[in-house]
Amino acid sequence: MAGQRSSGETAYATGLNLGTGVQVQSTSQIISQGTLNTTSMPLDLALDGQGYFQVELPGGQLGYTRAGNFTLSAERQVVTQQGYAVQPAITIPENATSVTVSPDGIVSAQVDGEAQAVELGQIQVASFANPAGLQAIGDNFLVETGASGAAQLGPGGEAGRGNVRQGMLEASNVNVVEELVDMIEAQRAYEINSKMVSAVDEMLRNANQTL
Repeated sequence: MAGQRSSGETAYATGLNLGTGVQVQSTSQIISQGTLNTTSMPLDLALDGQGYFQVELPGGQLGYTRAGNFTLSAERQVVTQQGYAVQPAITIPENATSVTVSPDGIVSAQVDGEAQAVELGQIQVASFANPAGLQAIGDNFLVETGASGAAQLGPGGEAGRGNVRQGMLEASNVNVVEELVDMIEAQRAYEINSKMVSAVDEMLRNANQTL
């Protein structure tokens, strides 16, 4: 180590640190927004900005997702493709002829016999102090952790939350070109390190033969 005594009167000016190899320290999620594609389906919703839809997972646990390709259950409740109910629960009447979702998440339906649209509820948007700390559990669902902090619910478009866009779905946010470039860079770095190890091994072998 640098500063250690090399003799009674001198100390090492620099140290020799031997590495222990390479290991994965953590994996992080890409939380940037993907492209919004128009589908014109009334129950296809996308978040234009930050935030997550809140759903009830099996067992009563709350989950969070940005996948807004919702549908109706047998009870005409708005659910995910896996059948998980959106929270707060939204139920569409059987005699509803059209459904409208405003940017702040208010769900309204035009019902037969009513001149004005009937308000059915409001979809809340969840935000987190550290969204990168959410735990992925598969199928585009996340659950909160101690690192993410508790969910803070509110209308879309307020306190930094994204607006709800009806008739749109968010596409993948992965940039294929950028990921390929990063992979090539990692491969080249690995090759350089491998050559360096081989060179050091050759130097040590020559030193042993010389001595």
